[in-house]
Amino acid sequence: MPTITVDAILFDMDGTLIDSTPGVLVAWDTFARTYHFDGTAAAHAAHGRRLADTLIEWCHISDAQELQNEIMRFEEEVIQGGPIVLPGGVELINQINAGSTDASPGWTIVTSATNVYTPKALARCGVPLPKAGYVTSDDVQRGKPLPDPYLKGAETVRVAPANCLVIEDAPSGLNAGRAAGAKVLAVCTSHSRDAIVESGAKPDWIVKDLTRVSARWVDGKIELEIDDSLW
Repeated sequence: MPTITVDAILFDMDGTLIDSTPGVLVAWDTFARTYHFDGTAAAHAAHGRRLADTLIEWCHISDAQELQNEIMRFEEEVIQGGPIVLPGGVELINQINAGSTDASPGWTIVTSATNVYTPKALARCGVPLPKAGYVTSDDVQRGKPLPDPYLKGAETVRVAPANCLVIEDAPSGLNAGRAAGAKVLAVCTSHSRDAIVESGAKPDWIVKDLTRVSARWVDGKIELEIDDSLW
């Protein structure tokens, strides 16, 4: 099994640490009926991207206040749908937290969700909040697949992007991590291994889920063991 050493891990949230799929599908169905488009197609195309960007694209909302109101309505539907924690994520975070310090927090979350949805969803799923804070769609002008969110994530933990590992489930996020200059690990929690490979995202490693990754601190750095064997 590969073993790598990094200074920090930048986790995506939805599809990597938690699964909001049931609520997301309900929300897109609701909006599709309001704005007259294919909700299933929108849900697939939107995965891993900022909600503001996808609502503009699919709902053709141009008014800033209307967009903000619809973002809040969408995310409330997702919360009501009941996000759940995905396997291995909390355990991996606990392993990192066991040796983290204020100077070397070791991890953060970089999500395309808003700063309203993010803490609600994490709390509902029992995922700890990062000591260093987290990065949401409200913190960057340009979202995934552009590198801005992960560049901001690296800045948040005070580590050069090249010394970070990005963990993602969606091709848009994998591309964002790669574009930021980080090492990239894909989890097959929303896309199959074949779909990730065919997307052209080119992660450094692909694992079934985060139960296949373990972490420990060694000389001030995080040593990760990655089980990327086929299953």
